[in-house]
Amino acid sequence: MSDVIDDTDSAPSTAAAPRLRWWREVFYVAAFYAVYSVIRNQFGSAAVSDSTAFHHARHVVSIERHLHLFFEPRVQHWFLGWRSFIQFWNLFYGTFHFVVTTFCIVWLFRRFPERYIRWRTTLACTTALALIGFAGYPLMPPRLLHEFDPSFHIVDTLRQYGGLWSFDSGAMAKVSNQYAAMPSLHFAWSTWCALVLVPTVPKRWMRWLAASYPVLTVFAIVVTGNHYWLDAAGGAVILGLGYLGGSWWDRRIRGRSRGAGTAARL
Repeated sequence: MSDVIDDTDSAPSTAAAPRLRWWREVFYVAAFYAVYSVIRNQFGSAAVSDSTAFHHARHVVSIERHLHLFFEPRVQHWFLGWRSFIQFWNLFYGTFHFVVTTFCIVWLFRRFPERYIRWRTTLACTTALALIGFAGYPLMPPRLLHEFDPSFHIVDTLRQYGGLWSFDSGAMAKVSNQYAAMPSLHFAWSTWCALVLVPTVPKRWMRWLAASYPVLTVFAIVVTGNHYWLDAAGGAVILGLGYLGGSWWDRRIRGRSRGAGTAARL
């Protein structure tokens, strides 16, 4: 792994990238996600009133209806007759979010270290920003609306069709934050993955597959009843802000590395 590599994202070619240590990066990622999980679950559904989360859900639905774009129930009901199809998207929702993102982090670290700090920090900033939405705007996801207002006719597919896990299982029910819907980190992370992979994978079909990943994620979060499409829009906003933070940090680190290198040569 080269000590000094040009950053093709936008940094000057003379900017030095610091040496990366795999064990240090593993520690950073694990520690950050542990802190994120604790904070996220402090504002979990057990700590939030159902009425507040439902009120916010009705607000989101009213906005979508005003835009004539409240299509979540219709899209879901097109596919509810295909049990195996729905089970696949439950699996997609519960696993791809972590598996693909983890792959992208490792891919950057091993193959494109010059891009790594910017995009790793972008992901961290995006995830941290999501906590503001989770804490300040607890939102009942579409799949839970039926329990409070049957007129919505949206199915909790994980409960009715099954998957590898369940929000109703013991430990998960106690610590999970089922009202952490706005913004959608599923969409933010999947778009982050696309931005990481499209410029770096070697084959055209891989680029098309990577570019389709956020689109597939939007379908997954809607058809499983886990998010409104406005949650995905919120995910796009925090990703944009996260990229600004990641770019700033990358420039700062490179500036410090360049300054240290200059001082060493004097």
